[in-house]
Amino acid sequence: MSIDRFLDRDTFFIDGDWAAPATSDVLEVVSPHSEEVVARVPEGSTADIDAAVAAARRALDEGPWPRLSPQERIDVVQAFSGLYAAKLAEMAELITVEMGSPTSFANLAQSPAPWMQIETFLGIAREFPWEEERPGALGAPVVVRREPVGVVAAIPPWNVPQFTIMSKLVPALLAGCTVVVKPAPETPLDGYLLAELLTEAGVPAGVVNIVAAGREVGEHLVAHPGVDKVAFTGSTAAGRRSAAVCGEQLKRVSLELGGKSAAIVLDDADLATTMAGLRFTALMNSGQACVAQTRILASRRNYSAVVDALVETVASMPVGEPADPATEIGPLVAQRQQERVEKYIALGQEEGARVALGGNGMPDGLDRGWYVRPTVFADVDNRMRIAQEEIFGPVLSVIPYDDVDGAIRIANDSDYGLAGTVWTADREAGLDVARRVRAGTYGVNTYTMDFAAPFGGYKASGIGREFGPEGLAQYTELKSIYTEA
Repeated sequence: MSIDRFLDRDTFFIDGDWAAPATSDVLEVVSPHSEEVVARVPEGSTADIDAAVAAARRALDEGPWPRLSPQERIDVVQAFSGLYAAKLAEMAELITVEMGSPTSFANLAQSPAPWMQIETFLGIAREFPWEEERPGALGAPVVVRREPVGVVAAIPPWNVPQFTIMSKLVPALLAGCTVVVKPAPETPLDGYLLAELLTEAGVPAGVVNIVAAGREVGEHLVAHPGVDKVAFTGSTAAGRRSAAVCGEQLKRVSLELGGKSAAIVLDDADLATTMAGLRFTALMNSGQACVAQTRILASRRNYSAVVDALVETVASMPVGEPADPATEIGPLVAQRQQERVEKYIALGQEEGARVALGGNGMPDGLDRGWYVRPTVFADVDNRMRIAQEEIFGPVLSVIPYDDVDGAIRIANDSDYGLAGTVWTADREAGLDVARRVRAGTYGVNTYTMDFAAPFGGYKASGIGREFGPEGLAQYTELKSIYTEA
């Protein structure tokens, strides 16, 4: 296995081939650990996006893909799944190199989870009601068809690039859509391996096009008149801009945005079990996850015990080089992200929160790289900015509550509503809490994503759902065909 062939590319993947860029602009991929340039690839321009959209448009309007039967498309995606499964380690390594995801996380979520998505969507597609005949209210049957929504702009973020690409690409392909994928400028490398696998699987030319580029070029893609649907994962601010453009054009849009999720620790929870769960749930991918449970809600009766247990847990998590299998918390993706998180750590202290662990400065033993010290704040009021704003780093806030009703009020006192957990010895009590918290996904004594079930958020956490039959339906238009009695 070698990823060297992806580190110095000079083309994009457009219309089924490797296409020369329209400009000489270059993206430098910088290692978050060493701060050294590890790869150089072209940076997409608006002209490159225009070429990619034109290819996708031709493939939709003139090509075979939308006109294949659902089973024929399933067969091609099944072949892609088999090829992808053989490259899991290589894909995970690429993502670790480009954005610093710890190997321990990359080998769990950065490539195996995307492959699980492919397999789950294949199962859903086999049972999906692509066309059905219903008894009509006027006495004649009605045929209801689900047809491809059209050309899809798939815009993933840098933190889990393949995970978020697959949640868009696979259902779009199965529905018969064509796609333009715009990887983030921090993570352009994994898209090259993806293109190779799609080609080998037999996906026709123009059905998938991949052009890595920055924000302004991404906005050009969102506004492009040749795009029928935008599927975006990223910040709430960028999501609002995309939604505004799509609203003006009456363009279909789905948005998976930010979160500030709360983990409610009830008094009967076993702390050892809870901390074992929060070790991953709160700090996955070095805290760079929209679903991370960064607000820990503990009752005043057990507050000190929860803070102490959390400090002990976070302090035990190895921090260091992402390629080291022992590392649980690696660097942040970029210097700007490191500076952002450092500002929030300083802000928390200014707001009056107590640093129970960590604080500003580099972690012990590290003198380079975009690292921050994993930080636990105690004595946090939910009105503080560190409790309300998405930090996207290894920073946790422990917030006290008086009773269960108070805990639910605090959990719901957020602009976001993406995820959450409750930790308790009483499953029914946990389910009661889960039903009352306004979040799109929730866990009782665990947090995971089941790709057979819908994923997405309430409030400022997004619009629409990914995964499950609901996620596949996002890429279809409904057509009703009326017949004579």
